[in-house]
Amino acid sequence: MPRIGYSPFLLLAGLSLAGCAGGSGAPREIASASPQPAPEYILGPGDTLSIFVYRSPELSAPELPIRPDGRLSLPLVPDIEAAGRTSSELGKQIEEKLRAYVREPTVTVMVRSFQGPSDRQIRVIGEAAQPMAMPYREGMTVLDVMIGARGLTRYAAGNRAEIIRRNANGRPTAIRVRLSDLLRDGDISQDTAMRPGDTLVIPQGWF
Repeated sequence: MPRIGYSPFLLLAGLSLAGCAGGSGAPREIASASPQPAPEYILGPGDTLSIFVYRSPELSAPELPIRPDGRLSLPLVPDIEAAGRTSSELGKQIEEKLRAYVREPTVTVMVRSFQGPSDRQIRVIGEAAQPMAMPYREGMTVLDVMIGARGLTRYAAGNRAEIIRRNANGRPTAIRVRLSDLLRDGDISQDTAMRPGDTLVIPQGWF
């Protein structure tokens, strides 16, 4: 009678499938979960843009900041609102303005450096190694913020840190977060989700 050989890989795969089938409840459908598209970035004052007008280099701008009033200026487009729009929306608006001078203009807007509108920024103040304001990103947590702020100073009372968050009626709410436990001990339970407009306050320790 011929001897049948078994591949170790096939044997392990079969045991894995059997283990999944024997578990209680239906198996999780990991492969069927499609990732959600990230929201498009909203431009704000302080952002630096690169604006390219196809076949019209004289109308292009390789490095153009958005002014504090939220506007910017281009040749033939002296004043246009940029803050509060996405880069694609701004490109279409510039195309509309240029149609009076250029036949079928095609405009590409790229963000070179960004700050975002103030109501969508995250601020870190106090005893962070690098206090700063950063644009909010979907899914951002305290750990993301602290990586951007380069951690705590040696004088920080990290476990007395607070997130100041304004609710719908504008009143501030303080949320305690134990940053030292998170950063030094790896306590992921302290990795609180951030929201646009939050301020992370890190006090100084008592010496």
